[in-house]
Amino acid sequence: MMLRTIRLDPSDTFVFPRAAEPGEWAVTGTFLFWGRDVAGLAGKERAAFRSGFVGVASLGFSTLVVAQPIRPEERTAAIDCLARHLVDKLGAPDIEAARAAAAEEIAFAASLAEHDEGTLVAMHRALDDGEIREQFRTLTAREKTAGADSLHATARAFTFHEIVEDDGPEERVDLIDMMAARK
Repeated sequence: MMLRTIRLDPSDTFVFPRAAEPGEWAVTGTFLFWGRDVAGLAGKERAAFRSGFVGVASLGFSTLVVAQPIRPEERTAAIDCLARHLVDKLGAPDIEAARAAAAEEIAFAASLAEHDEGTLVAMHRALDDGEIREQFRTLTAREKTAGADSLHATARAFTFHEIVEDDGPEERVDLIDMMAARK
């Protein structure tokens, strides 16, 4: 299993500086923020830091990813693609070092996908005592309960399993205002 980007609505296209295409293989992408002044990030860059998985093909961001099966040749292609980005765009010293780093990123993403196929995964990333910390939660299809009528049994497609955290004030994004500003 591996993580794949998914877009349930168009919000990623205006919340992040660059949105991943739906269906890309994905990694956490924390490496994009190493060596940066994370505390100084604002706007779309801050949103990408706080909750963006990274599409391997585009290096665009996705709020949600889904656990999907991956064939060995797809995994190899994802490693090669990410390694090329690490060399071409992020300054890796050579393709061998980049390929090793990409393989580690893909392996970590695969470990996050060790769920039933179709399980959605969300991430919250924060700076804690100078260290970048990631927390993950899964959203799974809700099982129908015995005796529940069909309308109410299917009214909630997913249940949320969240990790409680305290990393300061909650950040809110007003999507309506962002959409209006784009016009």
